[in-house]
Amino acid sequence: MSDTPETGRQIWDPALRLFHWLLAVAVIGAWLLGHFGPLQMTWHFWLGYTVIGLLIFRLIWGCVGPRNARFASFVKGPGAVLAYARTLPARRAVHVTGHNPLGGWSVVALLLALSAQVLTGLFLDPEDYINTGPLAGWVSTDWNRLALSWHHRLAWLVAALVALHVGAIVFYRLWKREDLVTPMITGRRRD
Repeated sequence: MSDTPETGRQIWDPALRLFHWLLAVAVIGAWLLGHFGPLQMTWHFWLGYTVIGLLIFRLIWGCVGPRNARFASFVKGPGAVLAYARTLPARRAVHVTGHNPLGGWSVVALLLALSAQVLTGLFLDPEDYINTGPLAGWVSTDWNRLALSWHHRLAWLVAALVALHVGAIVFYRLWKREDLVTPMITGRRRD
């Protein structure tokens, strides 16, 4: 399909968009259930398993998916990140196809934090005999406690990275006058 002003330029493929929104729902749901949910964490666990599956998909899609989904297209070196960061004060849209160099590293940070979060969840054992990770028996009690401690800390790191992500979207909308939400829904950006 050609890029016309009516349809806009294709930025995000359907699989990546579905991944994004499913990950958002799973992470927010797991976080809320982990902090405010019932004592039995069955749904929290299932959402965690969903996050694991989505992260595995993203790793694969980041290597074999379309150009904008591939890590090689948006993980840039420090020079590119600094050069892009210098454009932030300008009050105009930059319209990078895909992730900008700074956003690319924020994606990597979020994916790594989520990977560590689900990994610790697999090994934790709060000693309540109910909410034990499926691999908790493979490690010592000391490691179970360490996993539990890090799982709680990483939850706040993930929350901070999500807040940063949402804050960047608001910044781009209000300051740069660039809509980043619509392309993640439709796959296309109007130039």
